Amino acid sequence: MSFSPPPEEERARAVQRMFSHIAARYDLMNRLMTGGMDRSWRREVICRAAPLPGERLLDLGAGTGDLAREALRQQPRCRVVAADFTLAMMLTGKMRPPALSAWVAADALRLPFPDAAFDAVVSGFLLRNVTDLPQALREQMRVLRPGGRFVALDTTRPRPGLLSPLIRFHMNRIIPFLGGLLTGDRAAYTYLPQTSQRFLTAEELLSRLIEAGFTGAGFRRLNFGTVAIHWAARPA
Repeated sequence: MSFSPPPEEERARAVQRMFSHIAARYDLMNRLMTGGMDRSWRREVICRAAPLPGERLLDLGAGTGDLAREALRQQPRCRVVAADFTLAMMLTGKMRPPALSAWVAADALRLPFPDAAFDAVVSGFLLRNVTDLPQALREQMRVLRPGGRFVALDTTRPRPGLLSPLIRFHMNRIIPFLGGLLTGDRAAYTYLPQTSQRFLTAEELLSRLIEAGFTGAGFRRLNFGTVAIHWAARPA
C-alpha cells in the first residue's frame, strides 16, 4: 500500500523546494520587489522587539538571516538564533557577512526548542507560508518566556483604493517577470504574490494573535497597505 502525505505536508515540501531553488537570488529579489524598503521594515521589526544585552532572540523562518543580522547590528550583545527549514537558504546565509554563529534547522510547527527559551521571536514573511497558522502561533508562544515579545513582518491584503490596479499589476506582472529573469523560476514569483493575496488582512491576523492568547497586540501597515508589522507579547 502506497503512502500519500497529507495535503499540508506536501504543500510544505513544495514551499521548501521552491525556496531552495531561489535561495541564491532571494535577497536581491527582495530588494527589487520592495524598492529596497524591506531593509527599513526589518529595522522596525527589531526596534519593536527591542533586544537587550544578553537577551535571546529567535529569527524564525530566517531565510538568509537578514533579521538576525539586524538584531546584532542594533544590539551586538544579544544572543541570536537563526532558524529555517530550508537548508539552501541557511547555507546561502552562512556565506553572507557578518557571520551568524547559531543556525538551526527548524519547522515552524514543531520548534526544536524548550519552553520559554527566548525573550523575543521575530519573523519576516513566514506566516503566510505556514500550513497551520494557529499551530505556528502556539509554538512561538511556547518558546517565548512570560512577557516575551513577538514581532512579525508579513504581507497583507491592501484595502481597495485608487492604487489597487497598480498594486495588482506590480504583484501579478512585474514581480513574476523579474523573478523569472533573475532566478529562472517565474513560478516561484507567481506563487509568492498569490499567497500574499490569499493571506489574512492585517485585522484578521491581529484577531488570530488575540485568539492565540497574546496580549498587547497591534499592527502597522506599510508600503501602500500591502505589508504589515504585527507585535504582541506572551502574557507575563
